[in-house]
Amino acid sequence: MIPKELFKKVKRIEITTSRLVTDVFAGQYHSVFKGRGIEFDEVREYQPGDDVRTIDWNVTARTGKPHIKKFIEERELTVMVLVDVSRSCRFASVNMLKSQLAAEVAAILAFSAIRNNDKVGLIMFTDKIEKFIPPRKGLRHVLHVIREVLYFEPKGQSTDLPAAMEYLNKVTARKAIVFLISDFFVSAEEALKKSLAIANKRHDVIAVTLNDPRETHLPECGILTLEDAETGKTVLIDTKDARLRQDYLQYNTDRIKKRERLFRSVGADYIDISTDVPYTDAIVKFFLKRRRKLH
Repeated sequence: MIPKELFKKVKRIEITTSRLVTDVFAGQYHSVFKGRGIEFDEVREYQPGDDVRTIDWNVTARTGKPHIKKFIEERELTVMVLVDVSRSCRFASVNMLKSQLAAEVAAILAFSAIRNNDKVGLIMFTDKIEKFIPPRKGLRHVLHVIREVLYFEPKGQSTDLPAAMEYLNKVTARKAIVFLISDFFVSAEEALKKSLAIANKRHDVIAVTLNDPRETHLPECGILTLEDAETGKTVLIDTKDARLRQDYLQYNTDRIKKRERLFRSVGADYIDISTDVPYTDAIVKFFLKRRRKLH
């Protein structure tokens, strides 16, 4: 039984994101993510302006009139949304938790996919695979996906991104558009690099990075106790220490740059989103960048 509050939240996300898809994303999505190729549609009589290279000479010879072969894009795609549901994603200093941000972005991507008659699947993971929903079409299916992202209670606490990539390759035989939504707090960087490179050869992987301003900037507010969400380890710090704040900024700036280098090294695109700014801007920017690259 779905709690009443959750039902309202799912409905709100459905209304908000479907409106955004209608107004902004559906056309962008279609132009950026092409089908697997073209397939034969029909033969019709030649018309002035048609490409002569498409003339069907057999039909032309049989009928005595020039005919051409007409092709259409084989449109249907499979979109896999992978969502990190580890404890580090249940954090925010403004607006919404990173996990809520992940749910809304997953909804945007899922609605964009079904508007283009594509299939959508879901993998939720921590240091283990928490939930797998095979790719399907339809509004009811997408609402099920969104409900799971919002409502699911994971058993694991930490993150194993390489294991999620390996599982993706096991359950997804055909080439897919893969959105990997995570805050990418990882220690096994070489293992992640290897698994991302393998996955991106089989699929089109786009990393969606979840960020929060407090993960780069510490406010000057006295003594704080910080806890690692995944290990439970705590540390006491004095935020009035300017050197400490600068070291914190530098460490996290370097972490983000290293993450970007990792994506570039394996040829994966990425979208940076944060709890303190509208995610629509970042997604539109990504679509425009992708379109320029294609043309």
